[in-house]
Amino acid sequence: MTFWGHVEALRSVLLRAGVVLAVLTGVFFLLMPDIFDSVILAPTRGDFVLYRLFDRLGAESLLMPDLGGGDFHVELINIQLASQFFIHMSTSFWLAVVFAFPIIIYMVWGFVAPALYQGERKGVGKAFLLGNVMFFIGVAVGYFVVFPVTLRFLADYQVSAEVPNQISLDSYMDNFTVLILVMGIVFELPLLAWLLGRMGLVSRSFFRAYRRHAVAVLLILAAVITPTGDPFTLMVVFLPVYGLWEFSAMLVPKKLGDEADEDDDDTDGEPYVPTYKSAARRE
Repeated sequence: MTFWGHVEALRSVLLRAGVVLAVLTGVFFLLMPDIFDSVILAPTRGDFVLYRLFDRLGAESLLMPDLGGGDFHVELINIQLASQFFIHMSTSFWLAVVFAFPIIIYMVWGFVAPALYQGERKGVGKAFLLGNVMFFIGVAVGYFVVFPVTLRFLADYQVSAEVPNQISLDSYMDNFTVLILVMGIVFELPLLAWLLGRMGLVSRSFFRAYRRHAVAVLLILAAVITPTGDPFTLMVVFLPVYGLWEFSAMLVPKKLGDEADEDDDDTDGEPYVPTYKSAARRE
C-alpha cells in the first residue's frame, strides 16, 4: 500500500472506533440514572460490599480499624448550574471507553498486524487476552478496594471540628474516575514486563535485584493513596499492587535472550540456522 493507502486504512479504523464509542456512550447515557444510583454512588453508603466485609472482620477481631459501614453516608452537593448535565455526559463517555477498550485495541491490532512478520505476531493473542483481563481486574480493584477506602477516610477527616465536610459532585467524580482508571492502567504492568522480556530488555534477575526498591516505592504509593495510618488499610492497597510485581517477574524469561531463542526454534516454514550462541549452548 502507498502512504495515503495506509492513512485511509487508519482513518477507517479510527472511524469505526469512534462509532463504537458513540453507540456505547448513547447506551450508557440512557442507563445512567440507574447506573449512577446503584453503582457509582454505592461507595457513599454504609451498605457497600467492602464496608460490610470490614464490619464482619471487625466483629471477629479487636485489632481491626473502624472502617466498617455503620451509619457512614456521604451527602454530595452540586454547586454549579451545569455540572450535573456535563457529569452525565462525561461519565457516559468514560464508561464507554472502559467497556470499548478490548474492541478498540482489537481494531488497532488489525491495522498494525499486516506490517509485522510471523514471529512478531506470535503470542499477540495471549498478550491481548492478558492485557484486557488485567485492565478489568485493575478497574475492579480500584472500584471495590482503593476508592472506597480512600473515600471512607477522606470523607470523615477534619482538620478542625469547626470545618464540616461538604463534598461536591465534581470532586467526587474526579477522584472516582481517576483512581479507577489509574488502577486499570497500573494493572497492565505484567503485560509491559512480558513485552520487555520478549524484546530482551529485562529478565527475572532484574525483578530480583530491585525487589527491595519496589517494596519501598509501593509502600509509599499505598500510603499516599490511603493515608489512614493503620497497617491493615495500608496492606489492603499494597498487597494487590505488590502481587503485580511478582506476577510480572513470573512472565519474563530467567535470562535475557531465552525467549528470543525459543521463538527462533519454533519458526514455521523457515529452516533453523543455529547461531554461535545457540550452538555453544547446545554443546
